[in-house]
Amino acid sequence: MNSFEGTIIDVRTPAEFMGGHVVGSLNIPLQNIIEHVEEIKQMKDPIIFCCASGNRSGQAAHYFKSLGVNCENGGSWMEVQESLN
Repeated sequence: MNSFEGTIIDVRTPAEFMGGHVVGSLNIPLQNIIEHVEEIKQMKDPIIFCCASGNRSGQAAHYFKSLGVNCENGGSWMEVQESLN
């Protein structure tokens, strides 16, 4: 996954995101994700959602898959970061 060509969305809170995140990822907190549906649908896929443990990103991935978006639950942001190295 070294040359990842999609979009990484971190669904943690802004405070969590500021504490560390995948380089180049976007921060759209899970509680605000519904407001960004059309914007996210336009993003380069695949879309990888991540958070602290994979729980919130799993909810986001499930929701966007139901809308037909090419996305996955990447789990924790640290796992996603490691997979990019």
